[in-house]
Amino acid sequence: MKLCMDSMRPLRKRLQLLTMPTSAIASRAEISPTADAGGQASQTCMHAMRKRSLFAAVPLVALCGCAATTSTRFTPSPQPPVCHASSTAWVVWAPQWRADQKDVQARELAASEGIARFFRDSGCFASVTVRRVPQLSAPYVQSAAADAAQRSDTLVALAVRELGPVVKIGASVALVEGGTEVVLDIEEYKPPSEKRRAFSVHWRNGGPGIIKGVATLPQDMEAALAAALQPGAR
Repeated sequence: MKLCMDSMRPLRKRLQLLTMPTSAIASRAEISPTADAGGQASQTCMHAMRKRSLFAAVPLVALCGCAATTSTRFTPSPQPPVCHASSTAWVVWAPQWRADQKDVQARELAASEGIARFFRDSGCFASVTVRRVPQLSAPYVQSAAADAAQRSDTLVALAVRELGPVVKIGASVALVEGGTEVVLDIEEYKPPSEKRRAFSVHWRNGGPGIIKGVATLPQDMEAALAAALQPGAR
């Protein structure tokens, strides 16, 4: 990590100059020996160079050898595993995006793929049926629990609230801090009991100098479910 930060010091200086207020840049231009009769053309050229440098900065940060870290936060915490390798389960899920969520269709497709992969490959349950449902309101989930009682030991309801890349500018000495995050609301029912266990999980993978796109979102969903539901080692 130290090597990564050292390698980014020149980049930080460049970005500080590029993000300098216009008034400060103008003051420097006034005392510059190149601000002569052709100063207007020179300033135009300098503006274009700064713009190109700013766009070039992002790939330089992405190429830095910073290692991503993974964190998982349970609310409330701690939580025992939901997975039981000897049980049968009925899993219903639906997205609950915020009102201004972008690229909803692509995010839902990534969520669906990650959920399917997890329950197919993790060994979380001995057998499992996974369904995308229109909503996860309390009456709907209770109805699903009653149906599941006839065929499964466990009902799991998954609400996907966040799935996507995040980038913060100026969040640390690395100037750019990013990664991907997954936020899930989870409910577990054990029919015929009407009691439920409900908790939330905020999973994040990233750190200073990390920039991630959307290509890993199915894998991120799969990893977040592994952290949230805690399948045993296979």
